[in-house]
Amino acid sequence: MIVAIIFVVLMVLGMPIGFALGVAGVVGLFDMGGGMFLSQGPSKVFNGLNVFPFLAMPFFILAGEIMNHIGITSRLVKFAQALVGHMRGGLAHTNMLASVFFAGLTGAATADAAAFGKTLVPAMVERGYRRDYACAVTAAGSIIGPTIPPSGLMVVYGSLMGVSIGGLFAAGILPGLMICLICMTVIAVTARSKNLPKNERRASLLEIWQIFKSSITALIMPLIILGGILGGIVTPTEAASVAVGYALFIGVFIYRALSFADFFKMLVRTARVTGVIFVIIAFASILGWWLSFNRIPQEVASLVLGVSENPYIVIFMIVGLLLMIGMVMDINAILIILAPVLVPLTVQIGMDPIHAGIIFVLALNISLMTPPVGACLFVLSSVTGEKLEKIAAQLWPFLLAELGVLFLFAFWSDLALAIPRLLGFR
Repeated sequence: MIVAIIFVVLMVLGMPIGFALGVAGVVGLFDMGGGMFLSQGPSKVFNGLNVFPFLAMPFFILAGEIMNHIGITSRLVKFAQALVGHMRGGLAHTNMLASVFFAGLTGAATADAAAFGKTLVPAMVERGYRRDYACAVTAAGSIIGPTIPPSGLMVVYGSLMGVSIGGLFAAGILPGLMICLICMTVIAVTARSKNLPKNERRASLLEIWQIFKSSITALIMPLIILGGILGGIVTPTEAASVAVGYALFIGVFIYRALSFADFFKMLVRTARVTGVIFVIIAFASILGWWLSFNRIPQEVASLVLGVSENPYIVIFMIVGLLLMIGMVMDINAILIILAPVLVPLTVQIGMDPIHAGIIFVLALNISLMTPPVGACLFVLSSVTGEKLEKIAAQLWPFLLAELGVLFLFAFWSDLALAIPRLLGFR
């Protein structure tokens, strides 16, 4: 109990979460047996990071940095607008569809929220959309990126729990597309009541083809990543490194928009982002050891199953816990701490590990846009200057729709595992 109290107190006082985890973990080692266990701390930190698939994360981040810098974002937005811009609320639909196209570039919800907050939100406001509504649409679409692979959360979950990352990537495709579809449905249903604008005319097939040709280099990126992994040609780490090579090639030789100075800045930004994630993973491994030593996963399983052994109720409790904690804590840290605790519980109720992984990823991603303290809301508020409470007020229809998708996949295992089974992962 003292370990949990110290961790919460340090978080409230504003200590970075990675270091709060480290301090709490050290206290936990003392609690386990003093100096004898404390001496094991460095090896646990090293072993927590000594996982080969973790190398995929900095490569994916760097590939996204390069693709963003060379102007891929604007090309993808233009292509999405050519496809759906003629509809009422066309730019809102474009925002959602662009999030699908953008998914293969970053795999981080906050990165997508920041990118579209700087580009699409001002464009929507200029066309007559309310700024709070434009921010809400962007927040709702931002979680599509880390759901459709590549996804950093899937890499972490798969590496920690020994689950096929390729299988998780395959399982993320359908819920990501369904989130896009359900959000576009919400936009379409409310478009007239909100008097959303639309383009004066539909883009011709020739115009769509020309814009598609200018965007093809960006659209190939997800095919390289997913095709290589799902086809069994490369591992996720190898696919990520190939993606970096491809991004460098088109940035230097095709678009000629990448200099050595630019690349150095991207390396620095990638190192910073990766460093933050890896510090969390490293110190969380100590806390994870303490949890295992004290049989916390078994105690949690006994406690939950003591309430009900009904699988649907257990799943509902797990999802609720992830959504609540995800609003106030870094989702990578949550995954690292709670996955070893909750996954054994899902095993006891007969849930497939890939199915459990998709539930974790979906719930934690949705928590990023959940009022009052979702991280994507804060990002959009700071980028656009819109008040957070106004964004939250416009967000509820999208949030409820996405929660519906979450519970659909949580309770319907055949749907969640349809693509992994089709591709031979199950």
